[in-house]
Amino acid sequence: MSLRTLLKEPLVHFLVLGAMLFVGYEYMNRGSGLETGQIVVTQGRIDSLRASFSRVWQRPPTPSEMDGLIRDYVREEVLAREAMALGLDRDDIVIRRRLRQKMEFIANDLTAPAEPSETQLQEYLVKHSDRFLVESRFTFRHVYLNPEQHGDTLQRDVATLLSELNRPVAQGDFRKLGDPILLNAELTDVPAGEVARQFGDEFPRQLERLPTGRWDGPVMSGYGVHVVFVQNRIPGKVPDLSTVREEVARAWADARRREDSEQFYQELTKRYAVIIEGASSDAEANALAAEAH
Repeated sequence: MSLRTLLKEPLVHFLVLGAMLFVGYEYMNRGSGLETGQIVVTQGRIDSLRASFSRVWQRPPTPSEMDGLIRDYVREEVLAREAMALGLDRDDIVIRRRLRQKMEFIANDLTAPAEPSETQLQEYLVKHSDRFLVESRFTFRHVYLNPEQHGDTLQRDVATLLSELNRPVAQGDFRKLGDPILLNAELTDVPAGEVARQFGDEFPRQLERLPTGRWDGPVMSGYGVHVVFVQNRIPGKVPDLSTVREEVARAWADARRREDSEQFYQELTKRYAVIIEGASSDAEANALAAEAH
C-alpha cells in the first residue's frame, strides 16, 4: 500500500486524532501549569491577543490596552480552571455542544478528501443524475376553463373548444376563448420548474406526454382545466461532466466528507458501551444502542 493510499484511510485519521488528543491533554495538564497552579502567558498567546484586537479595531493595541488584554486573559484562565475544578463544566449543555463542535471540526480536517479522479466524478454524476438534471423546457399556449363555471358541461365544453381550436383554419384569437385567469396565455422556453411554480407540480409532467403542434387536453392544474398547444419541448437530460464538473466535485467532496466523518465517529463509539436507561423494552434499548454504534 502506498503512502498516499495509507493517508486516505479513516483508521489512520482516527489514530492521528488520538495522538493529537493525547498530546493536547498532556500539554494542557503539564505545560500550562494545571498541576502546579501556574498560569503561563506565553509569547504566542500574547501575539494571538494582539492579533485578535487588531482584527476587531483595525489597529494594534496600546501598551495599556495590551496590559488589559493580558489581565483579562489571566482572569478568564483562573475562573475557568476553578469552574472545571468544581465540575461546573460537566453537565452544561452549551459547553458539551461546543466540545462536540470542536471534535467535529477536527474530524473534518483529518478526513478532508483528496482530489477525486475523473472516473469517480463520472460515477457520482451517473449515480446522482437527478441532482444535476437539466430541466425540460416548454413553449406552449393554453386556454383555461373554470370548473365552477362550467359544472356538468365541463367535458363537453372542453371537447367543443378543442374541436374549434384544431380546425384547419381556426377562427379568432385563442386568447379570447375560455375563462379569465391571472396567468400568461403563452409561455416561451420556460423550464419545468417555473411551469410547476405557476401551474402546479403535475402540469409539466402532463406537458411531457402531450403531442406537439396541436391543441390537446384536458390538462389539470391547481386552478382547474386547460387545453394546451405545445409548440416546442426540449427534453431534460443529464449534462456532460465537463459542463458541471465543479458542482459535481463539490457534491462528491461533501458526500465523501460525511461518509468519512461517520466512519470516524463509529470508530470512536466502539470505545464505549452504550446503555439506554428507561427504554420501554429491551428491543428498543438494543435498537437505540445500535444506532449510536
